[in-house]
Amino acid sequence: MPGRSEPPDSQPNESRTTMSHPSTAARARVSVLVPVKNEAENLRRCLPALAWADEVYVVDSQSTDETARVAAEHGAKVVQFHFNGTFPKKKNWALDNLPFRNEWVLIVDADEVVIPELAEEIARRTALDEADGFFLNMKYFFLGRRIRHCGYAEAWNLRLFKHRLGRYERMPVAAGVQTGDNEAHEHVELDGRARRLAHELDHHAYPSIAVWVDKHNRYAVWEAAMYERFLREPIPANIGRGKRFKRLLKKVYLRLPMRPLVRFLYSYVVRLGFLDGKPGLVFCSLLSFYDFLAWANVYEAGLKGQDSGPSQGTAASPNPPTSRPLSTPLAAS
Repeated sequence: MPGRSEPPDSQPNESRTTMSHPSTAARARVSVLVPVKNEAENLRRCLPALAWADEVYVVDSQSTDETARVAAEHGAKVVQFHFNGTFPKKKNWALDNLPFRNEWVLIVDADEVVIPELAEEIARRTALDEADGFFLNMKYFFLGRRIRHCGYAEAWNLRLFKHRLGRYERMPVAAGVQTGDNEAHEHVELDGRARRLAHELDHHAYPSIAVWVDKHNRYAVWEAAMYERFLREPIPANIGRGKRFKRLLKKVYLRLPMRPLVRFLYSYVVRLGFLDGKPGLVFCSLLSFYDFLAWANVYEAGLKGQDSGPSQGTAASPNPPTSRPLSTPLAAS
């Protein structure tokens, strides 16, 4: 198996502690996948809100905090994932290898919360079998308040689907490129029908600016590594109409000058980020900085590529650029 990890049939660590939740017979026939690393605090909020689900897998990357213990205490099945450095990443590995006992799988990040109304809708609509997958919108919370503008009022992602019909886009990175072991901007390609759920998922994004910067530094390296792919390759046909449109916009955006400035003006002025107050100003400024960081990574890779070819640990483009600085990708892919 490409992603070396503890085999799912080798008895993953399961808790013997029972939460106060509905009986198994009353739970929705949905398996939940929670990919994590050092997320103990977030799991204390995330996992109790998943008590309605038939089973919950927490796929951990050898956390050094209490992540595994907290997950087990809340009745989740804990499996350790070991990334081989290229492919597969955590979610695709889990979809390929975990012995889900349900047809439907819901993917939830540790900093997200499934509110009761959403849980009820998931149980009802999966039982009706009206589609093969569902897009969920997220309510994005940042610096203590919900971001209602900045282009983040809607963030639809395919998170609930029949697990045999969906996989994240295959976007392997070069060995040594430090982009993390979990799919962050890749989208699910679904071989079937998809609809939207009415209720939203709460996303409590980043407890501090430092955490935001740390994660987005890795995201920027990944964006730079995917630069040529986003610019040149055809858009996948089955990631959903909305995602296909955003990828088309990205191809245009890659060719624009002054992209960080464009990103700030678009988020703060055109998408009314100023109405989100000081958190909106901070958020839009960080989005602009993220675009600059992605551009800088592409530019650095181009310079190194001219000198000695792509070096390990650098987000190098498959086609080394000329001395002309390259464009930066959109933050949201």
